[in-house]
Amino acid sequence: MTDSVARLSAALADRYVIERELGAGGMATVYLAQDVRHDRKVALKVLRPELSAILGGERFLHEIKTTANLQHPHILSLFDSGEADGLVFYVMPYVDGESLRDRLNREKQLPVEEAVRIAREVADALEYAHQKGIVHRDIKPENILLHGGHAMVADFGIALAASRSDGGTRMTETGMSLGTPHYMSPEQSMGEREITPKADIYALGCVLYEMLTAEPPFTGATAQAIIARVMTEEPRSLTLQRRTIPPNVEAAVRTALEKLPADRFASAAAFAEALGKADFTLANTRAAGTPTRPHAGTSARLRSAAQWVALAAVAVAGAWGWLRSGPPQPVSRYSIALGAAQAIQPGQGPRIAISPDGSRFVYVGPGDRGGRLWLRERDKLLATPLPGTDGAISPFFSPDGQRVGFYTIAPMHLRVVSLGGEPPVTVADSAVDWDGGAWGTDDFLYSDADNGLVRVRPGGGAIEQVTRYDSAHGEIAHNYPDVLPNAKGVVFTVWHRGATPEAHDIAVVNLRTGVHRVLVRGVYARYVRSGHLVYVTSDGMLLAAPFDQDRMELTGPATALTEGVNVRGAGFVDLTVSSAGTLLFLSGGATASMSDLVWVRRDGTAEVIDSGAFATVALSPDGRRLAVSIVDGTGEQIWVRPLPVGPLSKLTFEATLNFRPAWMPDGQSVSFVSSRGENRDVFAQRADGSSPARLVLDQPDDINEVEWSRDGRWLVFRRGSTPVTDILAFRPGVDSAPTAVVASAFSERNPALSPDGRWLAYVSDESGQLEVYVRPFPDAARAKWQVSLAGGSEPLWSRSGRELFYRSASGEFVAAEIVAGPTLTVGRQRSLFQASGYASSESHRLYDVAPDDRRFLMVRERGGGERADLILVQNWFEELRAKVGRRHD
Repeated sequence: MTDSVARLSAALADRYVIERELGAGGMATVYLAQDVRHDRKVALKVLRPELSAILGGERFLHEIKTTANLQHPHILSLFDSGEADGLVFYVMPYVDGESLRDRLNREKQLPVEEAVRIAREVADALEYAHQKGIVHRDIKPENILLHGGHAMVADFGIALAASRSDGGTRMTETGMSLGTPHYMSPEQSMGEREITPKADIYALGCVLYEMLTAEPPFTGATAQAIIARVMTEEPRSLTLQRRTIPPNVEAAVRTALEKLPADRFASAAAFAEALGKADFTLANTRAAGTPTRPHAGTSARLRSAAQWVALAAVAVAGAWGWLRSGPPQPVSRYSIALGAAQAIQPGQGPRIAISPDGSRFVYVGPGDRGGRLWLRERDKLLATPLPGTDGAISPFFSPDGQRVGFYTIAPMHLRVVSLGGEPPVTVADSAVDWDGGAWGTDDFLYSDADNGLVRVRPGGGAIEQVTRYDSAHGEIAHNYPDVLPNAKGVVFTVWHRGATPEAHDIAVVNLRTGVHRVLVRGVYARYVRSGHLVYVTSDGMLLAAPFDQDRMELTGPATALTEGVNVRGAGFVDLTVSSAGTLLFLSGGATASMSDLVWVRRDGTAEVIDSGAFATVALSPDGRRLAVSIVDGTGEQIWVRPLPVGPLSKLTFEATLNFRPAWMPDGQSVSFVSSRGENRDVFAQRADGSSPARLVLDQPDDINEVEWSRDGRWLVFRRGSTPVTDILAFRPGVDSAPTAVVASAFSERNPALSPDGRWLAYVSDESGQLEVYVRPFPDAARAKWQVSLAGGSEPLWSRSGRELFYRSASGEFVAAEIVAGPTLTVGRQRSLFQASGYASSESHRLYDVAPDDRRFLMVRERGGGERADLILVQNWFEELRAKVGRRHD
C-alpha cells in the first residue's frame, strides 16, 4: 500500500475501508472501498496530489457540489466528497460492470443498434444535466460505465470543478488537460473560456463514431497532432467504413461533429432524436438552419516534427477562420407585429426576454389569470403559448436558452418551464417577489425579495440572501437583477422611499463581499457582452457606458443611444439583449399604461365613460361620485369625479404613492393607502379637498387594502405584501390595536364585508390555488365556506347582499347566490360575462358595482398607448461599438 493510500485509509477509517485499486486516470486514482456507515461498495476517487495542489482542494470541493443533486438513471451520482490528510477525494457508487473503454478494448466495434442505444442513453443524461446548466466537458469511453448493458455517465462535473477552481487556468502549464484530445471539440482545443453543451454533443459524436468504427474520428501520435487534425480535417465517412450503418446515423454523427458549435444539434435531445429517426438526413439539418460548408482537405499523416510545426500553423489559421467573429455585420432594425390575439398584455414588471443566442423570445401574452408566456421563434410568423404558464410575469432565460424562469403572483411562486415540453416546476414558493429575475452562469436564479436580492438553485433548496436594503439611504426595493457573465456581481435597480422613478439608481453588488454601491441614475440596466452597461432613464432614454465586469465599475462616460424606450408606471421597462447582440425592446417613451373606464352590464355590453391611466376604482355609496387612482409622472394619486359626467379633480398631492381608494360610509370622505409615512398606512380626506388628509391607521407593516363596514364601525384591511399577507380588523376610536380575523401560514387577501356586516368574503391560497371563501364576521373562526369552484379572486358583495361577485380563474365574471340566515348557504352560480379583457389583479379588487347591482365599473387596459411598438435590432453590438467604442479596461 502506497504512503498516500495508507494516509487516506487511516484518515477515513471510520467511514470507508479501502480494499483495492480499480484504476488510474489523468486526474484521479480509483479505489474499491466499503462504505462503513451504509454497508455498501463504493468507488472512492482520489485526486492526484499534484493536481490537488494546483487546483486548490477547498475550491475544487466547493465546485463539485454543484453536481451532487444530479439524479438520473444514466448518471452515476456523487455520494460524498472531502479532504483527508491533505488528499482530496470524492465518492461515487460502485458499478459492478465494465466501462465502455473496457468493452471497446475487447470487441473493438459494437453492433450498430447497441452503439446507437448507448449513445441515446448518454444523450438523455447529458440533456438532463444541460438543463440544469452543467456541462460534462470530458465525455469519453472511460467515463461511460455499462451496468446491465445500459450506460451510466461518470465523473459529471469533475472537469467543470477543475476548470472553475483556483488553479484551473494553470493546468496546461503542468501538461495536464481538462479534456481528452480524441474527444475534445474545436472550441475546447483552442482553449475557449466558455464551454457550452455543444462541446458534450461533439464528444458524444466522437464516442459513437468510435463504437461504430473502432477508433475516434481523429487520431495522431501526439495530443498536438490530434488537435491539429480536429481543427483542419473532416472525419471519414462512416458508411464507407461500415456499410451496415444507416444513413440517418451517419448524418446525425456528422452533424454532431461539425466544427462550429452553431452548426451542431441544438441539444443532446435533438441528437438522440435524430439517431432514432430513419428519415433524418443532413438536408434536415440544413433546412433547420445549419449552413453547408465544403470539406477541408484531408492532411497527410505526420512524419516529422517539422511537418507538425507546419500543420500547427495551419491549425491555428483554420481555427481563426472557424471561430473568429468575422467582419462587421450590417445592423438591421425592424418592428415585430404580434397581432391582437397574441399581443403583449398590460401589466407590471418586465414582460419580454430573449434567448442568449437571439433565436427566440418569450413574452407575457393573452391567457388566464392575467396572461401566460408565449414563445416566438425568430424564423416563425406566429408565437405559441407555453402550457402551464398561466398567470406568469417577469420571464427570463437560462444561460443555455432551453428553459425560462418566471413568477406567478397568486400564489407567489418562482417557477421554471422547459422549452422541450415538460411542465413547469416550482423553484421557490416563498421568500421571493416578482420584480424581475435572472439566471446566472453560476447556476443560481436571482430574485428580488422583501429585504433585498436573494438566490436559489434551479432545483430548489435553501434561499440565500444576496443584498440588503440600505435603510440609511431610504432604499425600499432592489429590482431587476442581471448577473454578470463572470458571476462575480449582479447589476440591479434601487428604489427609494417616497421617490419617483426619476430618483431610481442602478447599482452593482459584489457577490463575494455582499457590498453594493450605486453606479448611475436610471430605472433599468443590463450588462452586455460587448463590455458595456446599457441602462434606461425615467424619460425613456437608452444609454451605454463601458463597464469592467471584473472590477465592477464604469470605465468611461455614458453615450445616449436612442430615445423612446417605453417606461411604465413606477419604472417598468421591457428591454432585453441577447449574448449574441440582438436588442429587443418596447418603444413608446415614458408613458403610463393607458386604459378606459367602462360600465359593463350584466349581459357583458360595455360603455366607455373616460380614458386615461386608471388603476383602482371605488364608487361612492350613492353611486354619484367616483374615486380613482391614476398613474402619472409623479407616481399614483387619487382623483375624484362626479357621475355620470364631470371633470376629474386631483385629491392627493403628497408622496408618490396614494392608491386603492375606499369611500367612507358617510359618502363625504375617501380613505386610501399612502406611502407618505415610514411605510404604507391608511389616510382619509374629504372628497372635495376642503381639508387635509388625516391618518386613520398606522401599522409597523405595510397596509395594502382597506374595506369599511357600512355602519362605519369596522375598518378591515390586508396587512403585508404577497406572499405573506393577513386580514385584520380595527374599530377606530374603540380599539387600541387591530384584531387578526384571518391570519395563517397562507396568503389571505381581497377582504369584502357584506352590507349587513355579518360576513367576510376573502381570497386564500390554502388549497394551492386562489379560491374565494366566506366566514362569519367578526368571529371568523366559527365557520368557513368555499364559494369559487375552480379558482377565484376579487370578491365583492352586491349592494343587496344577495349575491357575491368574483372573477374565476378562467376569466369569467361570476355571480353566486347567497342565502343568509343563522348560517350561510351558497346557491346557484352563473357566469355573467367573460371579463378577461378587463384589468384584473390577484392581490386586490379592480372593479366596483353600481347601487342597483345591474352594472359594474371596470377598467379596460390598452397597454402603453398605441405608440408602443416591439422593436428588434439585429447585430446591435456593431452599432454599440460604433457609437460608444470598446470598453476602457
